[in-house]
Amino acid sequence: MPRSVAVLPVTVLLLLAVWAVREGHYYEPGDDFGYYLGVVGGVMMLVLLLYSLRKHIHFMRNWGATKHWFRVHMILGIAGPTLILFHSTFRVGSVNATVALGCMLLVAGSGIIGRVIYRKIHHGLYGRSATLQEVQTNLGIIGGDVKSKFHFSPPIEKRLKKFEASTLAEHHGVWSRIWSFVTVGMLAGWTYYTVTRDLERLGRTHADEHGWDSVKLEKRLGAGKMAIRIYLDAVVDVARFNAYERLFSLWHILHVPFVFMLIISGIAHVIAVHMY
Repeated sequence: MPRSVAVLPVTVLLLLAVWAVREGHYYEPGDDFGYYLGVVGGVMMLVLLLYSLRKHIHFMRNWGATKHWFRVHMILGIAGPTLILFHSTFRVGSVNATVALGCMLLVAGSGIIGRVIYRKIHHGLYGRSATLQEVQTNLGIIGGDVKSKFHFSPPIEKRLKKFEASTLAEHHGVWSRIWSFVTVGMLAGWTYYTVTRDLERLGRTHADEHGWDSVKLEKRLGAGKMAIRIYLDAVVDVARFNAYERLFSLWHILHVPFVFMLIISGIAHVIAVHMY
């Protein structure tokens, strides 16, 4: 079953389990079952910290491939908080439990956000620029010696290059960068609309002149639109890379204190549970 198809039934089953645990009162956090759910979830949260230690402790760097450590880190980062939530029966009682649970959710949420941002930058700027250059080469709009696929309409090629120049231009000031990040997608959409509109008009004229049938025309127009979409997406990808990179740096600065808060609050919660 494809992953996207499996998400819905898994989500439904998880929500049903949450409802059953919260409303059914099958166990309490202090019962043996609830207690050991918390223990296992807590151990998972501690084990996932090994990923960070591995990056900073020299002799641990040869302990397997980083990608495997990262995968385990992500799995435990989801499974651990999930078990702790089931341990709490999705309720909070004491102040120390509330603080510990809040810190855990903060760290887990921060980790998910960091993963999303990381996916945006893991290829690196070099890889993204290389992709854009490859797309430009395929379209023939890089260098003066290559014949453009849109040579029959210089305005289309000119509009595409103008979009690239304005999008990848150096932006000075925080607000200018934010504005560029927010609007680049809309600008790409508008450029796609105007360019493909001209492409359809010129394509139909070209088809009439060369006797193309409707099937051939639609095939050529579809290929042209796809090429334009890929090009615009590549430009937007490069333009947004720096913004995502800055966000990831800021995320890393915030995520580390969140982890320390979780460790301290978790230790305080365990001590309080066993003392009282």
